[in-house]
Amino acid sequence: MTTQTQIQEKKENPMREVKLEKVVLSCGATGPNLEKSQKLLEMISGKKAQIMKAGPKRRIPDFGVKPHLPLGTSVTLRGKHAFEILKKLLGAVDNELDEKQIAENSFSFGIHEYIEIPGIEYQREIGIRGLNVTACFIRAGVRVKRRKIKRGKLPEKQKISPEEIIKFLEENFETEVE
Repeated sequence: MTTQTQIQEKKENPMREVKLEKVVLSCGATGPNLEKSQKLLEMISGKKAQIMKAGPKRRIPDFGVKPHLPLGTSVTLRGKHAFEILKKLLGAVDNELDEKQIAENSFSFGIHEYIEIPGIEYQREIGIRGLNVTACFIRAGVRVKRRKIKRGKLPEKQKISPEEIIKFLEENFETEVE
């Protein structure tokens, strides 16, 4: 004899499970501040930071942007390391997010000063700077859309709604969304 709860557990579709795909840390900076931003991201993540450059035809004279000009740094984290870093970084904003910060398949937030992150102390050579955090979510089966051979389309139900992201954050990170 099966009970009602066992039947409900069997009906849960594992393909509908929401997973944390990656966490991207980024800092925008130019000139000598670029090196400081790169050191900051490497200190927080423990990984080597990439330098982001303007496109080959990108030119915005008002902001002083020229083609191939370095504009910032970023680090992409995946797996358990991404989960641990995200937990630490959410602690910097007191595990509170605004509903506007959550979009379809991802959410983003900014940290004004890196010294707000628990366990990280002020570094004189870096100074005071902030960073942006973006977390992307995924469901099983997205490879159908991303592969090169026999690429397919995904239905709308494959996308992760903001409500599902809020539920994921409440269950895994005890985060409040206002």
